[in-house]
Amino acid sequence: ETYIEAITSLGASHARILWRHVLPNLLSPLMVQATFIFAFAQLSAASLDFLGLGLPPDVPSWGNMVAETRRYITRAPWLLMFPGAAIILTVFALNLVGDVLRDRLDPRFKDDLTKW
Repeated sequence: ETYIEAITSLGASHARILWRHVLPNLLSPLMVQATFIFAFAQLSAASLDFLGLGLPPDVPSWGNMVAETRRYITRAPWLLMFPGAAIILTVFALNLVGDVLRDRLDPRFKDDLTKW
């Protein structure tokens, strides 16, 4: 990047370049990626549990709850809504946290924060 070349030409040490310029630019994408990976892991775990490939059926999990309510779907369809809504809200909240972290931590968005 050009900012690395510029600070190197000014005589900054490698440690200063790493801590003051490279690390702040890496922190934001890593935090955002971590929240998206965690959301994907939640969705994958629920999907695998639903298919019977995850936790044993006697262990309570959202995927197992959805799988168990399949047999009652004609008599009590609202039973399916609660674990399904929990999965959807959790994944949505984690993605929203990732977006907010990106906006707050990315140095390129510092000027846009005053518009909030």
